[in-house]
Amino acid sequence: MATELKKKYGLLTAICMVVGIVVGSGVFFKAEKILQVTGGNLKLGILAWIIGGIIMIICAYAFSVMATKYEKVNGVVDYAEAAVGEKYGYIVGWFLSTIYYPTLTMALAWLSARYTLVVFMGENADISGGLCLALSAFYLVGSYALNTLSPILSGKFQVSTTFIKLVPLLLMAVVGTIYGLTSDNGCTIQNFSTVVDPNVTTTDAIFGAVCATVFAYEGWIIATSINAELKDAKKNLPKALVIGAFIIVAIYVLYYVGLAGAIPNAEMMANGQTGAKNAFAAVFGKVMGTGIFVFVIVSCLGTLNGLMLGCSRGLYSIASRNRGPSPKVLSHLDPHTNMPANSSIVALLLCAAWLLYFYCSSLSDFSAKLGIFAFDPTELPIVTIYPFYIPIFIKMMTNKSFKGFNRFVSPVLAIAGSVFMVIAAFYAHLKEIPGYLIIFAVIMIIGLFFMNKKPAKN
Repeated sequence: MATELKKKYGLLTAICMVVGIVVGSGVFFKAEKILQVTGGNLKLGILAWIIGGIIMIICAYAFSVMATKYEKVNGVVDYAEAAVGEKYGYIVGWFLSTIYYPTLTMALAWLSARYTLVVFMGENADISGGLCLALSAFYLVGSYALNTLSPILSGKFQVSTTFIKLVPLLLMAVVGTIYGLTSDNGCTIQNFSTVVDPNVTTTDAIFGAVCATVFAYEGWIIATSINAELKDAKKNLPKALVIGAFIIVAIYVLYYVGLAGAIPNAEMMANGQTGAKNAFAAVFGKVMGTGIFVFVIVSCLGTLNGLMLGCSRGLYSIASRNRGPSPKVLSHLDPHTNMPANSSIVALLLCAAWLLYFYCSSLSDFSAKLGIFAFDPTELPIVTIYPFYIPIFIKMMTNKSFKGFNRFVSPVLAIAGSVFMVIAAFYAHLKEIPGYLIIFAVIMIIGLFFMNKKPAKN
């Protein structure tokens, strides 16, 4: 029977996982929201993308330094455990497994379903209806099956979809910019020179927009979950994190500028889920624009695949340390696929539970009945990862094995970026935070009951 995860992924897969998890979902989903919270101020929107990207690069670099020293079964949990202690590592692992991974994963399943309906139904697509919810559940199960039954095929799917998802982004970045500057119908100059809603304050716009970029940029840390399965992980994982982070920021900013050349900001802000599709249709024509938009769906599915890959290993990373509920059961590896099958099943159930909550809190009229407990699970749970990073970065500065820039400058910059994200969350979601913190506290308290290490049994 297999007891350890095998080395089965190379550097290209790791880079594609970093880029593939992050790129291709939030950039489509949050582009319209960033315009809304900035009042259609394109310059502030671009600044927000750059600020969010810089914070991601700084944090990715700091973790890449950690990756050169530690390698076990789940990158960020390894780093938390090595830097702060085993119990803190468990707390981080519990948060990732029960809140962070599942909320990101279910959001991508819903986004994939949303854009699928937009392609087939256009403006008539009901993104809050039962069909969208059912399709979301189907995508969740399909991604789970692919990762659990054939991890090698899942890795190949990750690589292929990463290259596929770059097609619509790069096309819009290049062609959209040219179209916006040269065509009679181009909107680049208009969108840069006018503001739809001048009453939005700069402070609210920046903090709200940066908070929105969190979903678009987040997920890169999940790539560390395969470090035990990555060939020459101490060398390849740092490269993947840093190279992937720079690629992501460049693609996002260029795409956002290209999008501004397609349609007026006011139209993008008003059309919701069809805004991106309208932009592609304006630049490439209705038929070709729809065809290219199909790549958007593929890119979302690729991101979903990468997230499920990390999500399925969440509880396994805890159980492999002999902690958490039923560690013997959740640390079991399938002898045929070398995958944590039991951990994957529980992960799928958690994703389904968060999908149901997302539907109730954000898509249906039931949100009124939830009261203070109605919050957006595509932002607040994701921002929460940054406070968890801070103790790790502080401990990095006390580690004498790190020298100079890596020991002092890098952690300080990462702490500053993490604090900025927390402040942005307070500005953007002040009314939602109390209810979220109550739910967060309940889940974490439940985890504390399973913290103590179970005695090993022969």
